[in-house]
Amino acid sequence: MDAELRLQISEDGADAERLAVLTGYLRTELLQLDVEDVTAPQAGESPPGTRAVGAAALGALLVALGQSAEGLRSVVSVVSDWLSRSHGTRRTVRLELDGDVLELSQASAVDQERLIELFVSRHVTARGQP
Repeated sequence: MDAELRLQISEDGADAERLAVLTGYLRTELLQLDVEDVTAPQAGESPPGTRAVGAAALGALLVALGQSAEGLRSVVSVVSDWLSRSHGTRRTVRLELDGDVLELSQASAVDQERLIELFVSRHVTARGQP
């Protein structure tokens, strides 16, 4: 597969510090999977006159999926499970792979599972994986 999955996390009412904490929690869970790496992508250039260098993009993660055909499925499963533990706070995770986007939030479990299967099958099949 050897692709890079981009995640963007948001939570209603969350400030920058809260998003950083949430991103860290999700990153920790994703690192337990059979993926090559999970990193915070760098934000755009710093404004002129500032000293900020290499600031991470707020609420964003890049997952290097590696060669595992099940990598994408396991990442999406972990994200879905992580969202289910939001305790009533509206969270959304936007997943993007090769220009294809899946946004998970508070859809029913049945609807989310159907969307996940469609998203995963498009990418596994497109790469010639079983």
